Amino acid sequence: MSTTPIEADAPTASRYLPIAEHGLIGDLRSVALVGTDGTIDWYCCPAFDAPSVFAAILDAERGGCFELAAAVPARTKQFYFPDTNVLITRFFTEDGVGEVQDFMPVDASSVESERHRLIRRVVCVRGSIPFRTRVAPRFEYGTQPHTVRMVGEVAVFESEKLSLGLTSTMPLEVEGPDVRADFKLAQGESAVFALDRLGAEVTLRRCARTEAEDQFNSTVAYWRKWLSASQYRGRWREMVHRSALTLKLLTYAPTGAIVAAPTTSLPEQLGGERNWDYRYVWVRDAAFCVYAMLRLGFTEEAEAFMNFLTEHVSRGDGCRTGPLQIMYGIDGRAELPERELGHLEGHLGSAPVRIGNGAAGQLQLDIYGALIDSIYLYDKWAKPISSDQWDDVCALVDWVCDNWDQPDEGVWETRGGRKNFLYSRLMCWVAIERAIRMATRRGLPADLPRWGGCRDTIYRRIMKRGWSEARQAFVQHEDGDVLDAAVLMMPLAKFIAPTDPKWLSTLDALTEDLVSDSLVYRYDPQASPDGLRGDEGTFSICSFWYVEAMVRAGRVDEARLAFEKMLTYANHLGLYAEEISHTGEQQGNFPQAFTHLALISAAFNLDRALG
Repeated sequence: MSTTPIEADAPTASRYLPIAEHGLIGDLRSVALVGTDGTIDWYCCPAFDAPSVFAAILDAERGGCFELAAAVPARTKQFYFPDTNVLITRFFTEDGVGEVQDFMPVDASSVESERHRLIRRVVCVRGSIPFRTRVAPRFEYGTQPHTVRMVGEVAVFESEKLSLGLTSTMPLEVEGPDVRADFKLAQGESAVFALDRLGAEVTLRRCARTEAEDQFNSTVAYWRKWLSASQYRGRWREMVHRSALTLKLLTYAPTGAIVAAPTTSLPEQLGGERNWDYRYVWVRDAAFCVYAMLRLGFTEEAEAFMNFLTEHVSRGDGCRTGPLQIMYGIDGRAELPERELGHLEGHLGSAPVRIGNGAAGQLQLDIYGALIDSIYLYDKWAKPISSDQWDDVCALVDWVCDNWDQPDEGVWETRGGRKNFLYSRLMCWVAIERAIRMATRRGLPADLPRWGGCRDTIYRRIMKRGWSEARQAFVQHEDGDVLDAAVLMMPLAKFIAPTDPKWLSTLDALTEDLVSDSLVYRYDPQASPDGLRGDEGTFSICSFWYVEAMVRAGRVDEARLAFEKMLTYANHLGLYAEEISHTGEQQGNFPQAFTHLALISAAFNLDRALG
């Protein structure tokens, strides 16, 4: 399989940090990416899918950024304040050591608040260090002009739709459309910068050191209290808990929505066109996320997502692809028109930059299995679903029984036309099978003869037309010979015994064709054209599915080695993007919920197998 990327030229590359050189902070409404150089180069305000304020990760010149770093040559290191989403970037210079503490205040009361604040606290911990900062917002993805003025000691950035106030304990200086400050700190001294969204309910105010300290402490306490509910006590506790904290950051508190990733258009291949906006709620991704959260004992997030479905996702919305779309906005909206931002050059010159997502109108039958499986687990592990929710489940299952044998675009959202994908059939089977389990366990009313007959028909269809005698493997789509890593879900979904000879033969074929040093490709786009140019990296969720499939097949030593190798591909903070390049670089939107929820599941099952 060809994996040759298009390299960025040296001048372009020097203006961009690699995707992996970032940490994540957030307040359950939006997030910011903080580079290892101390620069915030991605931030949307006031919500995940709002237009960007800082987007230098997508265009170093036009995107906007918030620089804050030592003003002299320095080595840097980044880590999270233990068991929190508070990020520390340390600067090691010849004359001392300093650090920037980045966080977005969150506590029990702020979840209902309209305040959106980003705090950057600078501390000199040894010696003395000169620092400099430049705050350069570029509103509406860099398309909307703004003014900046000083109101007392506060810098106010005003655009047509959004205004921000920057307060600081250091003197600020206006420089064109930006604000800057140069200052020096001696050991024990600190400075605070706070960026607030201004609006009807939020007025200008200073952020003194004591207030920043109080908000730091309350934010630390919030994250630690939340994480303390985790029931995971296994071997990979640090990585699992970092994944849990990351998934929590991808939840939108006002509605219970869970986004697939907090970024848009970070490239799956440098110079390629596989750049998509992931700041929305994929039914599949969010449902899998519910499974991972329930595994760890976090039931509130699962309940909040169930409420999101009940309140915002109507099964009677008249959608041409069925009762559900594959994705929704974080507020439940169904319209997500896709367009390109031609004025932005893209990360490392990888255009186009897209906002919105045209795949929202695709037919992807697998979402019904993912969703009903998550409802089944919630009903079993958290609390019984209501009678109205059961009526919704029945309506969905009845629709699946009527429509499961349609060709669709499949789990990978290919843009090369509809096919009879095995994974779509598999997850339709899951949808019906889990609903039957729920009905039987709780004695709920259901058309069990019809459901059972349909479930069995799908099973036999997969076994007959999803199996390739030539490849001795289950394949991507009916009557074909192309392999696809999505079939790794077959034993995970309990469709087939993990030691079934047909499954073990499939696992061997996948290992030979799609696995590279424990990393797994989704499929070979040369053998199975997907309507897009270029190649892509290995897909990290598939790598963790592979680990779990090997665990269940009894290949525990191989699984553990593959899992440990996979952990080496995380960034310095334990975060993963969507894919990994042939040189081990993170590719695609970052961090990605899919990858982190699969890590949790693989760790859980590997722990159990190891005893």
